[in-house]
Amino acid sequence: MTDIHNMSLPPDNQKLPAKPKISPEERRRRDADRLKAIRLRMAIGRELESQGITTAAGIGEALGIPPAEAMALLTRKQQREGDMARLEAAAARLGVRVPEPASSGWPS
Repeated sequence: MTDIHNMSLPPDNQKLPAKPKISPEERRRRDADRLKAIRLRMAIGRELESQGITTAAGIGEALGIPPAEAMALLTRKQQREGDMARLEAAAARLGVRVPEPASSGWPS
């Protein structure tokens, strides 16, 4: 059995490496990408629903990718590399167009 009183703590002078700060421009770019991905997911979901496609198998077939991958792409909260290209390809396959935001001063 381990005695917590005998365990050593890291020295105070050993700090964890700081997260690198991202520039305001990079933050804006990431926010715009995130919002575009949300718009694409919503538009794709609406189009699939309007066509009566609700099962994972049907969604995968409509998007031309395996069902599990299709569901993950449409429901994941954290964006992964390549998601934007996959979402744009899925939207194009369904004939979905997502309008650009009206204002360029504030991400919408």
